[in-house]
Amino acid sequence: MFRPKYPEAPTPPIVHVSTAIPTAQQHHAPACSCQHTTAPAPTRPAGALSGLNAGTVGAVVTVGIVLTALLAAVAVTAVSVAVAAVVMRSLLASQRRR
Repeated sequence: MFRPKYPEAPTPPIVHVSTAIPTAQQHHAPACSCQHTTAPAPTRPAGALSGLNAGTVGAVVTVGIVLTALLAAVAVTAVSVAVAAVVMRSLLASQRRR
C-alpha cells in the first residue's frame, strides 16, 4: 500500500555489432635495421583522489566526527571550569570581607 510503483522501463532495441576479425593485416617493414622497443602503455597519473574508495571516505568521516566530539567536550569543560573559578572567587571574596 505504501510502496511506490515505478513505471516499467522500455526495453532498448537490440543492436548487432560485427565481431569479425579482418583476415589480412598489413605489416610495414622497418625504415632502419636497428631494433626498436615499443613504448610503454600510458598510465593514468596518480592524482589526489586516485585511491579514494568507500572505506577511505568512511574513515575520514568517522575521524571527523570523533575530533568534533572531542573539541566540543574540551569547550564544555573549559566553560565549566571558568564558571567554577568565578564561583570560587566570589565565595572567597565574601569570606575576606567578614
